[in-house]
Amino acid sequence: MKDNQINIFISIVFLALMILSFSIFTVVEGNRAFITRLGDIVTTKNDQSRIFKPGLHFKIPFIDQVKRIDVRLQSFEEPSSRILTSEQNYVVIVDYYVKWRVTNLVKYFTRTGGRSIVAERLIQQKVNDTLRAEFGRQEISDVISSERTQIMDFLKEKTNKRATELGVEVVDVRIKKIDLPEEVSSSVFQNMRADRQRVATKHRSDGIAAAEALRSEADKDVVVILAKANENGAKLKAKGDSEAMKIFSRSYSKNAKLFNLMRSLEAYSKSFNEDKNNFIVLGSDSKFFDVMKNK
Repeated sequence: MKDNQINIFISIVFLALMILSFSIFTVVEGNRAFITRLGDIVTTKNDQSRIFKPGLHFKIPFIDQVKRIDVRLQSFEEPSSRILTSEQNYVVIVDYYVKWRVTNLVKYFTRTGGRSIVAERLIQQKVNDTLRAEFGRQEISDVISSERTQIMDFLKEKTNKRATELGVEVVDVRIKKIDLPEEVSSSVFQNMRADRQRVATKHRSDGIAAAEALRSEADKDVVVILAKANENGAKLKAKGDSEAMKIFSRSYSKNAKLFNLMRSLEAYSKSFNEDKNNFIVLGSDSKFFDVMKNK
């Protein structure tokens, strides 16, 4: 009798432990989880999906199913994408990688079944479509020489619109490399070099023409300025000569003898310099030395 009771007790304890084990579940760090009950997602009183953070949690055994989702930052690479440019005869090879993470667990599970490979395939398709649309508007020279940061920001913005529908966020899109196939790279760079040389020649020609125009304008301004300066100088000289004549006239009228003396001395000074060999021959009736004679 006692053996039967012990066996029943052990069976009850075992059943209880088994039920308890099916009632407990854990969520590891980096994951989030939600519960489906008979196919429906369990929600809170506010009709919001109940999300379980890392730790130990409880559920109804055999009825509730736990769906765990990795919410850590994930990434994938696209090895090579061949894309046509606007010329439709040049192909560029683009290597890029994408970093993404889950932001809405329920939407992510509904749209992808909780499989990251499905999400990555859909994101990759959107990135490739955006790259084709963007590069399809540009010429080969613009693709090679354009600013990659601008293209990557555009890719991230466009891809995020599609990613939001999947319950994920695209954190970053990085273009690692933009190459040309070997069969077209040499001709493309030769064409680019010729285009740059034409642009440089045009800039030089424009610069020479602008310099000539500036030089002509400067020469014209110099002629005008010199003419005005000569005109003003002539006017000032004429005015000065007129004032000098007036001063001489007033001086002569006040003291004619002193004025004659000063004028004669000035004439002597200009006629004789420091050279001792200078001499002047004058007639006996010359009045040049009248002021030096004793009268």
